[in-house]
Amino acid sequence: MQTVSPIFKLPKHLYIETTSRCNLRCRGCILHRGSWELQRDLSLKELIMICDQLPKLERVALHGIGEPILNKELPNMIRYLKERKAFVFFNSNGILLDEICQNQLIDTGLDELRISLDASSPAGYKTMRNSDKFNLIVSNVQAFSERIKSLHASHPKLSLWYLGTRENISELPGFVRLAAALGITEVYLQRLVYFQDHEGYGLARPEKTLMDSNPAVAELIHESYEIAKRSGVQFNASGLRNPLESLQTGIRNPLPWKRCYRPTTLMYITANGNVLPCCISPFSTSDYDSIILGNVFDNSLAEIWSGHRYRAFRKKRKTENPPKCCKGCGILWSL
Repeated sequence: MQTVSPIFKLPKHLYIETTSRCNLRCRGCILHRGSWELQRDLSLKELIMICDQLPKLERVALHGIGEPILNKELPNMIRYLKERKAFVFFNSNGILLDEICQNQLIDTGLDELRISLDASSPAGYKTMRNSDKFNLIVSNVQAFSERIKSLHASHPKLSLWYLGTRENISELPGFVRLAAALGITEVYLQRLVYFQDHEGYGLARPEKTLMDSNPAVAELIHESYEIAKRSGVQFNASGLRNPLESLQTGIRNPLPWKRCYRPTTLMYITANGNVLPCCISPFSTSDYDSIILGNVFDNSLAEIWSGHRYRAFRKKRKTENPPKCCKGCGILWSL
């Protein structure tokens, strides 16, 4: 690997998929149609090799398409990153969040754990995630919340996440109530992402989105906001907007992708080493090859960051005809 002077400073933020394996096949997830890549766990050694190339690493998300807790080396990965003084977080479906796992995550110094739930009832969970694990997950989250409080631990912060679709929006107020009952003080409403160049799969289809939906949806979101306010729960969109704004198509900003900061500030790396523009891109185009900007097992991060694929992607993003994965994206709406 040769030494390269990057055009942009190497990123301080990193999204790294610790495993591409998952124990669910959610109807809104790309795994519902089949994985883009071979099932694989990233090793601790590989993670260190990657992160050691980023001397000013500040923030690391240890998730991608798979379920991070399936990787047995996850606790040691978190410990390594905390030794680097990075802020570390990941998303989980919560199925494997048993007592042993809870203690490990507290001991590692994990900063934040985001539980993706998408429902407030077993029936709703079955509809969204094709699983009967709702009650188990709720029990796990409640136990973890109580454990953190009993230990007077400052971390990890817990939050609940909700993928909003026409299938489950009616359960959003109940979801906020559930969060309050579990002692969770933050909930997030996520926009549905779907292919812009294909008919889609499962729930990931244009007709299932809440984008520019009817007044009844706005009323449910407003009701959820009021419940959250009364309950001491922060109700947020998955980004730097409020939940209702996050569901607008951006009439005032018709080319939102031109303002996206991700191609110049962060990297997303899969368990197979592929570097992608962001964690949203695998869900927004059926042309997976078009979003692969390099591979960390073939080239250094500096070579990839300043390579011709990244440069071409950044240039095209500034036009009225952006890369396929950017066309359906908003701005400031996904963390």
